[in-house]
Amino acid sequence: MSTLKELITHEHLLPVAPMIYAAWADGVLSDTEMTSLRAYATGQDWLDADAQAALGAWLDPEDPPSATTLTRLRAAISTSAGDLSQCHQMTLAALGERIATRENGQHPPAWYSDDVRAHIEAIEKNLGFAPKDAASAILLREGALPAAQRFEEPEADFDIDAMTRLLDGPWRETWKSVRALLASDAFEYVDDVSTDAYREQVLDWLKVVARHGFGDIAPKSKDPSMEEIGASMGRFMASFEALGMFDLSLAIKFGVQFGLFGGSILFLGTPKHHEKYLADVGSARLLGGFAMTERGHGSNVQDLQTTATFDPERDEFVIHTPTDQAQKEWIGNAAVHGQMMTVFAQLHTAGEQYGVHAFLVPVRDADGQPAPGVRLKDCGHKMGLNGVDNGRIWFDQVRIPRENLLDRYASVSPQGEYSSPIASGGKRFFTMLGTLVAGRISVAACGLTASKSALAIATRYGAMRRQFGPAGKPESPILNYPTHQQRLMPRIATAYGLHFAVEKLRQRYIETRGNEDNREVEAMAAALKSFSSWHAIEATQAARECCGGMGYLSENRISPNRVDVDIFATFEGDNTVLMMLVARSLLSQYRQQFENASIFTLARFVAGQAASAIQKRNPLVTRDTAPEHLRDADFQLRVFRTREDDLLGSAAQRLKRRLDNDMDAFDAFNEVQPHLLSLANAHAERVVMECFAEGVDAAQDPALKRTLTMLRDLYAMEYLHRDIGWFLENGYVEPQKSRAIRDLRNQLCADARQQALPLVNAWGIPDGVLSAPIAFPR
Repeated sequence: MSTLKELITHEHLLPVAPMIYAAWADGVLSDTEMTSLRAYATGQDWLDADAQAALGAWLDPEDPPSATTLTRLRAAISTSAGDLSQCHQMTLAALGERIATRENGQHPPAWYSDDVRAHIEAIEKNLGFAPKDAASAILLREGALPAAQRFEEPEADFDIDAMTRLLDGPWRETWKSVRALLASDAFEYVDDVSTDAYREQVLDWLKVVARHGFGDIAPKSKDPSMEEIGASMGRFMASFEALGMFDLSLAIKFGVQFGLFGGSILFLGTPKHHEKYLADVGSARLLGGFAMTERGHGSNVQDLQTTATFDPERDEFVIHTPTDQAQKEWIGNAAVHGQMMTVFAQLHTAGEQYGVHAFLVPVRDADGQPAPGVRLKDCGHKMGLNGVDNGRIWFDQVRIPRENLLDRYASVSPQGEYSSPIASGGKRFFTMLGTLVAGRISVAACGLTASKSALAIATRYGAMRRQFGPAGKPESPILNYPTHQQRLMPRIATAYGLHFAVEKLRQRYIETRGNEDNREVEAMAAALKSFSSWHAIEATQAARECCGGMGYLSENRISPNRVDVDIFATFEGDNTVLMMLVARSLLSQYRQQFENASIFTLARFVAGQAASAIQKRNPLVTRDTAPEHLRDADFQLRVFRTREDDLLGSAAQRLKRRLDNDMDAFDAFNEVQPHLLSLANAHAERVVMECFAEGVDAAQDPALKRTLTMLRDLYAMEYLHRDIGWFLENGYVEPQKSRAIRDLRNQLCADARQQALPLVNAWGIPDGVLSAPIAFPR
């Protein structure tokens, strides 16, 4: 190896020094390529014998320079180049010429002819370093301007406060109140504390929330109207949703205490229960839970094993856990704080069984000790939500007064006579199970809020965090990279679409709360709860990854959200099971045929309807790639509906073929489960698409409408792109249209990036609640 001094002091070698450095530092030239380059470079007649020998030594693949030598060579080249800011758009050949010129007193040396310049440029071309910024990109990284951890974003194209008001909708005052409460000194994140301490902190927060009246769902009159109850539940659900901005353990404990426990008393009980319990429940003086799930029966509530046997001699029900499979499992508030539970059990009286009913059962005494006959056990540390004290419950012949039966839909007389205004046991069961609908809506909304929080943090961080960039210029915010945009922007668009869908679902639930048969709302709740919770898991994971190691730190709030939302996919109904219910409801046209969710009722419907080919494909313009076509709301709505209708018709036909061949109905449905899941997913995506379009249409402000239209288009292209294989396979889209959908999706991601900060800021999460250090300039 020739010495560094020989290379940088020989005037004929100065112009090729940058390329020598690049040849070794890039590390991509093979020994054969290096040998060829050496032969070419040393064969130039403008190099004297000493220069050719030195150059040959530097390009010897058998004797490469050390890392230290290369580092010193780069420093020498940078020093010789002078002002680095003038070099960032140079080729390596131009940089070499600049060095030779400066060493010759600002004039090119006499030997540096046009012919020499051409030979040096040929060497650079052989090296593969042709870009004009090669000098800065390869040699001058230390000359890059320092990264600035601050926002340098375009102005908002819309009024952020106006967007927040639009999203808050009819519950604007509730959102305002919860934001103010969470921003108060009473609420501060806790990290690195024991499970016991965390549970007590969450309980303290819950009591503060209760003191401000957010848990009060009690009717204000003895005979409340559906409107009054609806307004109360709407405010409760909006509060639940808003609490998801802060701590999900608090939100879930809020839902268990006031939504499930209090809601079961409100909706399954009668005025005597309301007057006796609801004030104490709403103030958190009486802490309770919702004891439905058993170890052996989770989603299959109808076959729960816990029994409630009426004893007419003592006018009491006897609550009992007959087997280990009947133990109540994962019951919120059971491990530590709960004093009473709404327990779901099979009602037995006068030798007859009448199915699952709800009973109020004390589980702890005034001193916090288990009630007689009640055994309680802590579920222990969990993957997330460790501020919620989940527990297991066993009952050993526990006696409760007959009045503790929540008897809105069924009652038992002192003599043991059972009566109900609903004769059908199946219909009565599903009517009582309607109490779960509000919980599913709330979980969908709360999971959505958690995803907004994670996306807001990741987006704000991405707009500040700088990495790489144009040569000689400041590093670029990572949010400027298409791969980063394509991970975050579609999920922001989905969050907006889901917001409109969940709000519509909540309003329909409130408006139809008094209906005996509300299957359409129940199906929509099942679909959106599943869609929203899967979105929350996906969005928080993407947000975590987009923040790199900083997203892994608890103080930056994404990782706690990520582990907490994971359970959202399986509580308040396992998502896949709920999607099967959605598919069954679609097959049964929601209400007309589906009376009691019996698989045999469903089989009768399929046999009667599928043969007539329920839906025919709507013709689509399979080759139209024009952006105005793809961005047309009518096209988007039609294509989402077409996919759903096609899947519905083909599912019915597949089921009918099996039933016609005498296959058992249960087995027939099992065989087509993946198809039914695809149908349910298509239905959920279509519902969000329609609600999104309605939300855009309802926006009065032109700037808001433009922004929401762009997000709607991005949502549409995202979910068409995700399932493009289906559209291609079924002939609805040809390859060129598939490519156009992908290209438009990518362009819309870039468009959304320009308004990324305003879009996430419009969610109205206070800075003190967002809290993550990486979300704010330093």
